[in-house]
Amino acid sequence: MTTREFGDIELRRVREHVWEIPQEGDMNAPARILASEALLEQIGQDKTLEQLRNATHLPGITKHAICMPDGHQGYGFPVGGVGATDTTDGCISPGAVGYDINCGVRMMTTNLTYEDLQGKEAELVDALFEAIPSGLGGGGVVNGDAETIDDILARGMQWALDEGYATEDDLAHCEDEGFRDDAHPEYVSQKAKDRGRNQIGSLGSGNHFLEVQRVTDIYRDDVAESFGLEADQIVVLIHCGSRGLGHQTCTDYLRRIEKEHNDLLEELPDKELAAAPAGSELAEEYYGAMCAAINFAWVNRQLIMHRTREVFADVFDREWHDMEMRLLYDVAHNIAKKEVHTIDGEERELYVHRKGATRAFPAGRPELPPAYADVGQPVIIPGSMGAGSYVLRGGDESLGLTFGSTAHGAGRLMSRTKAKQEYWGETVQEELREQEKIFVKAQSGATVAEEAPGVYKDVDEVVRVSDELGIGDKVARTFPVCNIKG
Repeated sequence: MTTREFGDIELRRVREHVWEIPQEGDMNAPARILASEALLEQIGQDKTLEQLRNATHLPGITKHAICMPDGHQGYGFPVGGVGATDTTDGCISPGAVGYDINCGVRMMTTNLTYEDLQGKEAELVDALFEAIPSGLGGGGVVNGDAETIDDILARGMQWALDEGYATEDDLAHCEDEGFRDDAHPEYVSQKAKDRGRNQIGSLGSGNHFLEVQRVTDIYRDDVAESFGLEADQIVVLIHCGSRGLGHQTCTDYLRRIEKEHNDLLEELPDKELAAAPAGSELAEEYYGAMCAAINFAWVNRQLIMHRTREVFADVFDREWHDMEMRLLYDVAHNIAKKEVHTIDGEERELYVHRKGATRAFPAGRPELPPAYADVGQPVIIPGSMGAGSYVLRGGDESLGLTFGSTAHGAGRLMSRTKAKQEYWGETVQEELREQEKIFVKAQSGATVAEEAPGVYKDVDEVVRVSDELGIGDKVARTFPVCNIKG
């Protein structure tokens, strides 16, 4: 049996791309890392493996704690981590969800080709940057009063539809149709609502972006056709989350857990894993607040997409309907959802925590929209500004291996602080434009430096592992043309 050691952690190779930390001591389950040799070497450089092992101590954790190929160190629970806990005698962990609740991605297709866009790149990137709020702090497409915020938290994209910011087709192509009916706005603090009030329809900062891309490769013709993708097509990728509202919601419940369930915290090897016991009042309130923040994030991305349609209409002097600007899919990261999975032949309801991981259900799961019921769920995996992104579909092996999950991106290789020491933002922008014909616009050079291509793992390798394991099958590859960032 092949083994690898990283500090005091020994990994055993189960099979190709699957490594296991055996269950021992107070661990409630083994841990598994899904990675090639090259990616494992990178994952082992920070505290990812230690955090994954710590996660196995969560009460009620089932089968395995899992690290995706893009995994890296996070707050308590690793980014790229998946953990399923029993909804009856387990727990729910804000630390295993993350601060940016429903940080996710959506892709919009068009009938434009790369040739249609050439010569308009600078005009388009400037117009998008001007029209779509980005960066730290406030500013959004709409400013919401108290009633509006509560309506968005309760109803998600149904609110956007009623207000004229979405179409029925948009809702039909969003995870959960853009609405979590378990949402309880009353469990979201006033401070969180106040932070979100003037951020509805904004990118924020950090690794969030809007990117205009061209489709460069098709790997599965039949699936690509079902997704509405073809070579040389222009698509738009939007990556952002619940902004200050989600961050404050996570903070609020972490603090409450420290006060109300300190006995559980004391049993965990890392207090950043903070969890509330399943069935407790706090667990139910956090779940309701988290679902409300999920709704907020879907509306946030919808409003950005609405504004993007308007910008394309202005730049190309055509109605957005005529350019067939349709939502392919919107998929959430950083959530814990009640899902039913088969464990040892028995169906069980679990809180499936996906922190920096993507749901990747294969064909046949009842949660899938009718358009994709027979082909599998679209999965969108962004790369860095200088690398391609990928569209996958949920693989047949995902339910057995990962509770129906796969990676969510390339995964950071370098901290933001180190990135700013290694790269100069303006230089990165110039090199991308001159060498790759990628037009980037951001609020600051520091933001570009933090997100330079060299800061991330190789997205091609991440996707290769996902495809070969059968948890997410390659469908198409895209490449950046224009990118705006906070």
